[in-house]
Amino acid sequence: MTPKELNVRLDAYLSLREALGFQTRREGNLLRDFVRFIETKGFPQPLRAQLSVEWACSGKLCRGGSGHVKRLNVARGFLSHLRAMMPETEVPERGLVASYRRPKPYIFSQQEVDVLMSAALRTHPRGTLHPHTLYTLIGLLASTGLRTGEALRLTVSDIQLDLKPPQLQILNSKFHKSRIVPLHPTTAEMLRSYVHRRKQFGFDGTGGPFFLSNRGAPFPGLALMRWFMKLTRKLGLRPQSDKPRPLLNSFRHTFAVRRMLTWYQEKADVLSLLPNLAVYMGHLRPQENYWYLSATPELLGAAAERFLDYSGLGGES
Repeated sequence: MTPKELNVRLDAYLSLREALGFQTRREGNLLRDFVRFIETKGFPQPLRAQLSVEWACSGKLCRGGSGHVKRLNVARGFLSHLRAMMPETEVPERGLVASYRRPKPYIFSQQEVDVLMSAALRTHPRGTLHPHTLYTLIGLLASTGLRTGEALRLTVSDIQLDLKPPQLQILNSKFHKSRIVPLHPTTAEMLRSYVHRRKQFGFDGTGGPFFLSNRGAPFPGLALMRWFMKLTRKLGLRPQSDKPRPLLNSFRHTFAVRRMLTWYQEKADVLSLLPNLAVYMGHLRPQENYWYLSATPELLGAAAERFLDYSGLGGES
């Protein structure tokens, strides 16, 4: 097979993936880089697994440290396709490149959430929409488990406060999925208050972004991240030897853990409810909840109590 023929095979593979509903822009860019890498190695035939591993490890680590694993998985898919026509093609086994262990997340206490929200209202410049935007954003992240980007991309029409129950529309989010997020009454009331504040400052539009800067532009994510990092340092929420650094995404972890804890306390069927949590948080599968369910002392204690009840050792008949 010549380099030209390999590129034709690549085009056919990507077209097949697109026909099956996959987004292939990033995957296509990686695989074209993979083909160029093969060409620099003299286009050896048959293609050996070691070549794929060398290519995967030649790239810079992606955010989160899992870039090499992702690159190898992309190559594996294409090589599996090639092997149907070129049986001697080697497909590297999973696990040849060490996977990255995600860091332990920071879990906020309710007191810390309250302190952060109070500090947001005291943010300068006072007498503007800015502190109210920060206060509402923090409250929304803490009470819904939304991704930060999802919250910032909300439009006025996505906030449906007149429905019963009030809800958010999260459209075309991660994995190009959309979902409905029901709101707790206190969260809905907080959003109504922000709508009122928008009107007070002259932002009474029925469309466009919901969270605004003082100039009426979409609230910038980078500014939110920088403000939050400064605030957590100022409040003393710094990483410790046994604790990671608090991030905006930590609200998402906290929401999942607190929801699980509430279910345990209510003696609900937690296992059957996990798919609901996956849908609520925008996950494709319940397994994707697991990283968010950190083993906090409260959650472990509630789980242990449930096990004792189940096993008949907890004093209940």
